[in-house]
Amino acid sequence: MAQLGYLEETVLLLILVMEEEAYGFTVSEAYKKHTGKSISISAIHTVLSRMETKGLIESEMTGATEQRGGRRKRIFNSTNQGKEIVAELKAARQKLWDQISFLS
Repeated sequence: MAQLGYLEETVLLLILVMEEEAYGFTVSEAYKKHTGKSISISAIHTVLSRMETKGLIESEMTGATEQRGGRRKRIFNSTNQGKEIVAELKAARQKLWDQISFLS
């Protein structure tokens, strides 16, 4: 299983939740909503680039739109490898959670 830091794992989970509208700005907004912490767009782009290099996500450019002033945006989606890692992480964590007696 690939090693993911907290930020990478959180961003990957957000991409999976967001499905087709995951791009730099929306991921940073979702991160703030779900964690209560702000993160810069440049930090998000760094994480997205690193995860794409690892094969966990893939991206494609959209067409230019008037709403974006003629700019295009890069949309991110999880690869099958990214989905497998999320499933492995969940299973590994669930085993630990299940061993905590006061939560049962």
